[in-house]
Amino acid sequence: MTATTPATPTYSAEELARLLEAGEPIQIMDVRAPHRLTQGRVDLAPDHRFHNVRGSELINRTSIESTGLDPELPVAVVCAMGKDSAVLAFHLARLGLDARSLEGGLDAWYKVTLPRELDPSESLDRLIQFDRIGKGCLGYLLLSDGEAVIIDPPLDAGAYLSAIEGAGARLVAVVDTHAHADYVSGAVPLTRELGVPYYLHPADAVYPYDGSPGRIEFEPISDDQALPFGRSVLRATHTPGHTEGSISILVDDRVALTGDFLFVESIGRPDLGGKEDIWAHALWESVKEVKTGWDRLTDIYPGHYAGESERRMGRAVGIPLGTLLEENPILRIGTRQEFVQFILNNRAPFPEAYRKIKALNLGLAPLDPQEVRELEVGRNECALAGGS
Repeated sequence: MTATTPATPTYSAEELARLLEAGEPIQIMDVRAPHRLTQGRVDLAPDHRFHNVRGSELINRTSIESTGLDPELPVAVVCAMGKDSAVLAFHLARLGLDARSLEGGLDAWYKVTLPRELDPSESLDRLIQFDRIGKGCLGYLLLSDGEAVIIDPPLDAGAYLSAIEGAGARLVAVVDTHAHADYVSGAVPLTRELGVPYYLHPADAVYPYDGSPGRIEFEPISDDQALPFGRSVLRATHTPGHTEGSISILVDDRVALTGDFLFVESIGRPDLGGKEDIWAHALWESVKEVKTGWDRLTDIYPGHYAGESERRMGRAVGIPLGTLLEENPILRIGTRQEFVQFILNNRAPFPEAYRKIKALNLGLAPLDPQEVRELEVGRNECALAGGS
């Protein structure tokens, strides 16, 4: 199904995302094989407007009724790369439907990043959450007096750089809250290209599966270290458990960027480094420190989310710490023994791609764009199962 079609209308990934977020009644027709849906899909549309018919079957359906689609609503046709969907959108249009192809397919959907303005703390001019809606991944841009810091950028950091340019600011640092396993970080190539420091906790500069040291240049960041920029100061606090070098970034004790440590409805998995028994206890200690030492009014902004229910502040993903401690069932567990047992009882299958992604982020394997696309398919699997 590779024939070209004349001027097939398209949705860009960003356009489709914004329309679906705005509540536009757009149907999704995913033409991949059904088993591909387990890897991820366009999930902003409600289930009753999501359809999956294999492309080789859909092309042979000769009436709108036979497609199962609503003739009154527009249709976004989706495939892996946007080629088959162009052919099938043209076919549906000939049947009388308002059908458009998702340009770039799921590959583009996993990359699209939408900025969301958050309430900044007093020393920040702006705080922006960047939402990779296809993967449920979140990164942040902090702006203060003409200087900018990026936290947890993806490989394609164009949206962050555009926001910095639009603000007339200058990037002064990039921070990873941990060495990521679910997506390829943009921190190393970004800092190498722009000549700014890259901060990472040294415990995460080691490949956890065999102890191999990473081959990346970075500035070590440690517990309670201050990173001044503009009129603001970022304070790193070591919160191990998801990884050995996991940190959270606090600003004015009113904003906490927690990476994969705390989520709105769960907590970071401690098994992705192959050291679950040890890291589960470290995670307990990190949680205990939050409960006893962090201000309940602090807004928690995580590095991931699992679904739409985790959006608590408009379309942004975040929650005040006091509310989080009341509503997140894992954080209500009262003893170390119960906490560790809960983790052991809620093991999830290990995503094998994460070993390779971790190696890429540590400079232990070459970056190949095609391989990166394949490794990053689907939503993140960094949260502990059973959290909600």
